[in-house]
Amino acid sequence: MSRVRRMYMDGRFGQQHLRIARPPADVPPKRPLVCFHLSPSSSHIYQQFLEEMSRDRLAVAPDTPGFGESDPPPALPTIHDYALAMADLLDILELETVDLMGYHTGSKIAVELALIRPERVRHLVLVSAPVYTPEELARQWETMGRPRELQADGSHLLEGWRAIFAWRGPGMTLEMVQKEFAESLRGGPISWWGHHAAFHYHHQEQLPKVEQPVLILCPEDDLAIPTRRAAAYVRNGRLLELPGKGHGMLTLYPAEIAQIVRAFVDEAG
Repeated sequence: MSRVRRMYMDGRFGQQHLRIARPPADVPPKRPLVCFHLSPSSSHIYQQFLEEMSRDRLAVAPDTPGFGESDPPPALPTIHDYALAMADLLDILELETVDLMGYHTGSKIAVELALIRPERVRHLVLVSAPVYTPEELARQWETMGRPRELQADGSHLLEGWRAIFAWRGPGMTLEMVQKEFAESLRGGPISWWGHHAAFHYHHQEQLPKVEQPVLILCPEDDLAIPTRRAAAYVRNGRLLELPGKGHGMLTLYPAEIAQIVRAFVDEAG
């Protein structure tokens, strides 16, 4: 039986849903790992990965407010707002110190949380942490940073499906694409809020402020090129290329990715 369980907590924006996996009772636990998902998805992407990481530590993946099964903020949020919600989660779960992992938008939430609660964050693992050119950022705003107009013929749904299908990772099945597509729709009319917040937050400005060790994982996904630029802004860390990996890798290769993450967050104790 899976160790991953689902629960709700009362946060600043209402109920916040999370997945949580605890280590076996006979294993001395290591520092907890808290994982933030990409937009407009949910913590479902970490399901198998949490199982692997919980072999020797508490592993947690919340749904960002407004996504998955978490209640939304009352108005357009910023990355800082999301990070404050995650800081509340640390308080409620009584997690004194943690390591953080963030994927796409989640990478920015992780960085901001490390900056506003530096005494509680020990390591950062950032999956696809983009540093955009002005032209790239403009394209992101145009395609994802605004509401998608609903069409009576459902063509907006086909557009969303095609986007996820186009950037599916190696080995990602149609069933996995379907699951991700369904999760992307759960935010309804505010599904674009995560991207809106992310595009206002710039790694080239914030990463140089981070003092904790940082590992940037660079799979072959839609943000590979801008992610490689982020390495120049990390004060204490490195970038690791993940050839042959892409979206879906946490489901397809959870043990392999967990081994990489575990080695990094445990290397300095």
